[in-house]
Amino acid sequence: MEHEEFAGRIGRWHHESEPWWPEPDRATEGAPNVVVVLLDDVGFAQIGPYGSDVDTPAFDRLAAGGVTFTNFHTTGLCSPTRACVLTGRNHHSVGMGRIIDLSLGFPGYDATISHRHGFLPAMLTPAGWAGYAVGKWHLTPRDLQHLGAPRTSWPLGRGFERYYGFFDGESHQFAPNLIHDNHQVPAPGGYTDGYHLTADLVDHGIEYLTDLRNADPDKPFFLYLTPGACHSPHQAPQEYLDRYRGQFDEGWDIWRDRCVARQRELGVIPADAELSPRPEWVPAWAELSPDEQRVHARYMEAFAAMLTHTDAQVGRLVDFLARTGDLDNTIVMVLSDNGASSEGGVGGSLNDLRTWNGLGTSLAEALERIDEIGGPAIHNNYPWGWTVAGNTPFRRWKREVHEGGVADPFILHWPARVQDPGTLRHQYCHAIDLVPTVLDACGIDPPATIGGVAQSPIEGVSLLPVIDDAAHAEVRRVQYFEMLGCRALYRDGYKAVTYHPIQSDEPALGDDRWELYDVRVDPSECHDLATARPELLAEMVEEWWRQAEAHHVLPVDNRPFSEFTLARPRATPEHAVTVLRPSPGMLPEVSAPDVRNRTHTVTATVEVGDDGAHGVLVSQGSGLSGWVLYTDGDRVTWHLNVATSRRTTVGGPATLAPGRHVVELRYTKTAELEGEAALVVDGSEVARGEVAFTHATRISMTGAGLSVGRADAYPVSDDPMAGRPFSGTIDTVVFTLDGAPHSDDDEVEVAIAVQ
Repeated sequence: MEHEEFAGRIGRWHHESEPWWPEPDRATEGAPNVVVVLLDDVGFAQIGPYGSDVDTPAFDRLAAGGVTFTNFHTTGLCSPTRACVLTGRNHHSVGMGRIIDLSLGFPGYDATISHRHGFLPAMLTPAGWAGYAVGKWHLTPRDLQHLGAPRTSWPLGRGFERYYGFFDGESHQFAPNLIHDNHQVPAPGGYTDGYHLTADLVDHGIEYLTDLRNADPDKPFFLYLTPGACHSPHQAPQEYLDRYRGQFDEGWDIWRDRCVARQRELGVIPADAELSPRPEWVPAWAELSPDEQRVHARYMEAFAAMLTHTDAQVGRLVDFLARTGDLDNTIVMVLSDNGASSEGGVGGSLNDLRTWNGLGTSLAEALERIDEIGGPAIHNNYPWGWTVAGNTPFRRWKREVHEGGVADPFILHWPARVQDPGTLRHQYCHAIDLVPTVLDACGIDPPATIGGVAQSPIEGVSLLPVIDDAAHAEVRRVQYFEMLGCRALYRDGYKAVTYHPIQSDEPALGDDRWELYDVRVDPSECHDLATARPELLAEMVEEWWRQAEAHHVLPVDNRPFSEFTLARPRATPEHAVTVLRPSPGMLPEVSAPDVRNRTHTVTATVEVGDDGAHGVLVSQGSGLSGWVLYTDGDRVTWHLNVATSRRTTVGGPATLAPGRHVVELRYTKTAELEGEAALVVDGSEVARGEVAFTHATRISMTGAGLSVGRADAYPVSDDPMAGRPFSGTIDTVVFTLDGAPHSDDDEVEVAIAVQ
């Protein structure tokens, strides 16, 4: 009996039989390669082709050899836009209405992208493409990021064949927490030996493509390159920081004026387009003190340095593609996931985690640490004035749906197809249009099934007609927007939009005032037509509600911190007693025992050899924020670092002679965010100290989790022993949690207070 797919012949003996092998999946001859470079928090005006004076020669080169889109739109936040870019569906349609960290238990917001919504690599690899991803992922729920988790939402579970990068929304650029394929790995270097994450990511991208070309010179590939740049922390090599010294001393107001003039000259905005007014809550540069100007300029220097360094790494990749002969037939797409970020606040930030813990940055501290900005010890972010400048000429910023939040750079370079290089495309388009554009260019129909799972419809449309013809009519006529209660609808050149403050009941949801703009002539939303065109506005608002219902946008919720009140159940439930053992991996914060703002005991049972006891027993977080319990053989120490703003050290003499010992940290909560820490060795107390302030909400934002027997690559404390692996043997580390967990209400109050 023959196999139903076997096309040879099987007889009783080999000489009576004919062998046969199925043809391998191969792309059609001449099929293009695809490279998507997805930047993070880079506003419309922040790269050279869009009017910036920040050096971006690689992006300039790609624009000169391709087409620059001036009317490209995203969702306003990173995870949702990434879901659009990889699925071709709207973010609510696939359950990614917000970032992974702020999911809700409703279909449009559960942050669990069903396999009914296949990713682009899962469409390309069965058709003969190789599929690689390097960089930021941010599409796996935080409680599924540990090494014991299923891999169905990891990159290799969504169609990629190789992956190297980080899972969280942001990363330390000199000491990242990395995933290679399906496991955690240490970074191959550190700050002192010149390591930087963006260069490492591009190195791995080039490595993957080299391996492919060595084995198969003709196979097309899809490379998804997503650096952490330019999300905070804005960290760059010193040589890049040095080259921008003094460049931004004239401030954001003059920068905006010069930028909008360049934009008009380049044609990326109409010649008569207005510059949106600087918001009243953003101070004029001239109103700042000399010290404030000095610090605020330094913050922008760090951002520019990071962006230029990123551009240089992308340039290395482009040069590599040119050397291999792949560049001409490679579709290179460069875009950003949302507008410029406002998380730095009105005065800038030395550590963005302070916002989550009700702490701030004083001008005095910023001045004292000004030369550290851009380096490994600072989680810096620039102030609102530079945010507004980065979104020139538009209004508002990231996480909102006025143009400053959703209008972003998009360059497409494809010499084999683009017939008019260096030109502009003014047609309206959206991140969901990238997948159908790639499929169209590759000659692939959207698959009906992927891995046996029936697929939902692709909601984007191909941009190939627009790429081929600058005069072609818009292929996208309608697009809805919603982010954290802010809503908008684009239709045939008009835009209806309403802003709602996050975590606020005033005005009540439903009572928001809608605005109306003709964005064909008023892209910066300066002239509200709501009063002049009430019938049109009413039609568009009604259309928004139809779109919202169709794409699972409902219920509208402006509470970003609903994570604490409506959170998804933890995949790894919290236990009153948790036993941990040493492992090369680390536990993400959401999967680790929750010690924040509550009474708890950490008990380490260890075996000390003849060489004594030195190093880390247990550590959570990094030098940007966290805590660590460690010993140097003669002393046991617990160090608490709250976003580099509040530090507590409790330590005492305790000689750990060869043999078995029990080391305990006993933390007692005495008041909200306050407590007392005691260190106990073999039943005897060796130290006690007061804790004036502990973590209110998050311990880390850069993916630094909890590890037994070792520390993060950038340790919590600068004591050398706080970064050294434990020299003895750790049997177990037991966490005992007493009382109620951290207060949800208190967390929400803290979060609201710092917005």
